[in-house]
Amino acid sequence: MSWSEKILGGDWPATIQSVAGTIVIAVFVVTFLVQAFTIPSESMEQTLLTGDYVLVDKFCYGGSAGWNRLLPYRKVRRGDIIVFHYPVNPAQDFVKRVVALPGDRLRLVNKRVYVNGNPLPEPYVQYIPGQHNSYLDDFPQNTAPNYGVEAKWWKEMRVLVDNHQLIIPDGHYFVLGDNRDDSKDSRFWGFVPRENIIGRPLMIYWSSGVSNNDLPGSPTVGDRLFHLAYAATHWFQIARWKRSFRLVR
Repeated sequence: MSWSEKILGGDWPATIQSVAGTIVIAVFVVTFLVQAFTIPSESMEQTLLTGDYVLVDKFCYGGSAGWNRLLPYRKVRRGDIIVFHYPVNPAQDFVKRVVALPGDRLRLVNKRVYVNGNPLPEPYVQYIPGQHNSYLDDFPQNTAPNYGVEAKWWKEMRVLVDNHQLIIPDGHYFVLGDNRDDSKDSRFWGFVPRENIIGRPLMIYWSSGVSNNDLPGSPTVGDRLFHLAYAATHWFQIARWKRSFRLVR
């Protein structure tokens, strides 16, 4: 019996109850377990590309104390990719990779990351050939660059540097982009507080090979509604199918 036949046949209370139950489950999943997120920039290439659509596991790191006692979760680890509220503007969500945990001592030497005196294995990182920036590549530095660094972070960072190493305070994390030379990350604006972390990307469920700047035939190519409409009507042509259903690591 179809849905319409059930209603016409007098089974509408059961149908409404079933639909309501589905909605409640969907709201629970979206609120507590997973969240859809679109990769907005090139800072995580080649791990995540602009136009990748990912599902974020909001459950893995726990949340409130009540949920943490009832459900399994794990701590944030070095090497984890996380989605978080941007500390400078929490209305924006960013995605980066954790390279240092609370209590760690961090420094970069000629682009190479050292944590507690040991080089951090980073096979996923890519660099722009021939590009060098003393502030970014040999972080932390005593001399700030003349662009891009938050003034509040510059003052905070200098207090936390000991023997050319940055000490990560309790409850905070240091994050970098995999596209190391083209990433506005903790070197520019500081730590990610634990409470800002939303979760960990699990899987790329779809990927679009067309960015806002590539959209044709509209003077308002940056408009989200236009981008959404274009993607909806051209989803098969613009999809990067080889990236679909790929696990994020």
